[in-house]
Amino acid sequence: MGGMAAMAAGAISAEQTPAVFRIDCQSHIYPPEMLELMEKRQDSPRVYRKGDDRYVVISDWHRRILSKHTDVKAKLADMDSSGIRLTAISINDPGPELFGKDGAAIARIANDYLAGLAKQHPTRFIGLMVLPLQDIKASLVEMERCLNNGMKGILLYSNLSGKFPDLPEFRPLFARAEEMDLPVLLHPAYPMTYEATKGYEMAAGLGLMFDTTIALTRIILAGILDEHPKLKLVCPHVGGTLPYLIGRIDHQTMVLKRGAERIKRAPSEYLKQVWLDTVTPIALAIRYGYDFVGPDKLLFASDHPWVDPKLIIDNIRSLKLSREDENKIYFENAKELFKL
Repeated sequence: MGGMAAMAAGAISAEQTPAVFRIDCQSHIYPPEMLELMEKRQDSPRVYRKGDDRYVVISDWHRRILSKHTDVKAKLADMDSSGIRLTAISINDPGPELFGKDGAAIARIANDYLAGLAKQHPTRFIGLMVLPLQDIKASLVEMERCLNNGMKGILLYSNLSGKFPDLPEFRPLFARAEEMDLPVLLHPAYPMTYEATKGYEMAAGLGLMFDTTIALTRIILAGILDEHPKLKLVCPHVGGTLPYLIGRIDHQTMVLKRGAERIKRAPSEYLKQVWLDTVTPIALAIRYGYDFVGPDKLLFASDHPWVDPKLIIDNIRSLKLSREDENKIYFENAKELFKL
């Protein structure tokens, strides 16, 4: 075990009050160097300033960067106030695949920044790498470099510059992740349904959720979880909309025989192999995820700074779960997943 991993493991092995000991599995920060480079770009993805604010632009979607997206001290303070001992930290979108020939350089900038944070705060952060998946060979090289630099998982965008991750060109990623016992955490990207959801500013509320739902369903129906049965796959936001729709997917594939050519079991059985995180503003969704995949497959996560961690904690608390199950959700499942 490397020094950073050993220190993180030491932090988790220490005596803690379970009610204030949590691992956050989804939390974001923008590397300053990445933002500076994006400010110099004329084409998407880029960053521009308006007054005191900065905005990220992907295609014609503009989103304001929150002050806490670049403030490590503020993130640590929010972790402390929410009883979060350790955070699996990642960049937000855009990912390297949107930067064309510069993708490998962008991935290195992002990954070096996150690995540096984890080394600077070894008991508070572990890093999730991003990969330049427009070049699978470069991605496998970068994955090895990041592993040697102590990073603990892969952030995989729900679409890779318009391509879903089940496509054959991305399969070596899943093979290598399974071989290395490295978790793959899906994260929504600029949604494929953007044109359909941009009205009423629904792209974040619906478009992003549809994107992870489609990506995860395609991964299941492509047979990737049969080909790689030990793959550690995580879907955020309590599975997007898939847990709610999975009965229909089962019926379509198993009864009507639509899309079942590459799978051996009902899609719902594969979905139960996937970890779901707890990022949702409604407790009922967490309850549904808990009932569907069970306490061993739920991971506490906040989506900070977009979401106040206390909102998620209050939702979990309102479910009145057993202390044993709360501990699994708050830290035991993540400790096992990331081998801490």
